Amino acid sequence: MMRPPNPGGIDEGTDTYDTIDWLLENVSDNNGRVGILGVSYDGWLAAMALIHPHAALEAVSLQGTPSDMFIGDDFFHNGAFRLSPSFGYAALMELSDDCSPFSFDKDVYEWFLDLGPLSNVNGHYFHGNSPTWNHFIAHPNYDAYWQQLEVTHHFNGVTVPTLNVAGWWDAEDFNGSMKIYEALEKNDPQDLNYLVVGPWGHGDWKGTSSSLFGIDFGGTPSVYYRTHIEAPWFAYFLKDKGTLGLAEAHTFQTGANEWCSYDEWPPTENVVERNLYFHENGLLSFVAPEEDGLQEFDGYISDPMNPIPYTERPINGFWQGSNKYWKFEDQRFIEGRSDVLSWQTEILVEDMTISGRIIANLFASTSGTDCDWIVKLIDVYPNNHPDENMRGYQLMIAD
Repeated sequence: MMRPPNPGGIDEGTDTYDTIDWLLENVSDNNGRVGILGVSYDGWLAAMALIHPHAALEAVSLQGTPSDMFIGDDFFHNGAFRLSPSFGYAALMELSDDCSPFSFDKDVYEWFLDLGPLSNVNGHYFHGNSPTWNHFIAHPNYDAYWQQLEVTHHFNGVTVPTLNVAGWWDAEDFNGSMKIYEALEKNDPQDLNYLVVGPWGHGDWKGTSSSLFGIDFGGTPSVYYRTHIEAPWFAYFLKDKGTLGLAEAHTFQTGANEWCSYDEWPPTENVVERNLYFHENGLLSFVAPEEDGLQEFDGYISDPMNPIPYTERPINGFWQGSNKYWKFEDQRFIEGRSDVLSWQTEILVEDMTISGRIIANLFASTSGTDCDWIVKLIDVYPNNHPDENMRGYQLMIAD
C-alpha cells in the first residue's frame, strides 16, 4: 500500500507530477499555482510530492502524516507491534469483498486470545492473500524493508511552503507529523516550514467538536485552526491574499485552553528541562533518589494469556468509533492490575506547562524472551473537580 520512492522510475511522486501537468493544461482559468492537502495516508502521498516537486507546486499541507511505520506510526511503536489496527488495516484494504470488512462476533480482545499464535491469521483467515500482513510477519525488526519506507531521508530540505498538522492525541500518526516537521526544519533557509498541533485525535481538525470524552477545550479549536491558520495560509501562497503574519509554530495548550505561538518548536525561551524519578512506595518525584536507593527496583509478573488491553473492554472493532479515541480515555480502567506499576507525585501546588519532547529513560530487565514496555505520563484530575464526570479522571498526556 505504501510504495517507496523509485528514483528514475514511476512512483507516487511522479504520478503527482504528471497530475499537476494535466490539471494545468485542462482546468480553465487556473493561475498556475497548485496546492496539495492530505490527511493520514493522503498526507503520505502529499509528502511524496515534496521529494521532486513540480515547479507549479506552491503550498503543501501534511496532516496526520505517517513517516516511519516501525518507529512510531500506525503499525509499530518503537518496534512494538500494534496488532488490532494492523490486522484491521490489512483486512479492510487488501482482502476481497467476501472477506472485508472483517467482522467479529465477540470482544476483539477475546478474539485475538482465541486466535492463538499469529501464524493462525494466514492459516485460518487471510490465506496469504494480504501482502501487507505478510510483510508484517516477515519483517518483525527494523530492516531494509521498513527503512526504505521512511520518508524523511528522501527530503532535500524545504523547497515548497509546508504546513505540518498534528493532534496531541493522534493514536495513528502523531510521530510522523512531528518527525517530518523536524526533518524539514534542518534545511529551511526561507522559514517556510510551519507546524500546528491541536487537541485532536487523528484528523479531528476537520470537525467542529469543542470536547472529547468529556474533556472541554473551551470553544472549537478545529474551527479556529481552519479559519485563522489553514485558510489564510493557502490563500497567501496560492492567491497572494492578505499578509501571512503566522509564527512558525502554533500549538494548543490544554488546561489553559488557548493557542500559543512560537518562533521555533520545541520552544527554547522560558523553558526548563526537568527530570522525574521513580521512588519506592509508588512515589514519583522531581527529586532524585538517594544514592543508597539506586539499586532498588519494582517488579511484576506478566501473563501472556491475560494481556493488558490498550482500551476499555469490550473492544468492538479495530480502531473505528470510540476506539479511535483511546488516548483520551480515563486510564482507571487498568488500575489495580498486578502487572501495571504506577508512581504518582504529590498533589501539584502550581500549574505546570509541558512543551516539547517527553523522553522516558527506562532501566528494565525481563526473564522472558520478548517484552513490550509502555510508559504513560498521566494527569490526574482533582477529586473536587467542579465537573463530577471529571473527578479523579486520569488523562494520558503522553505514552
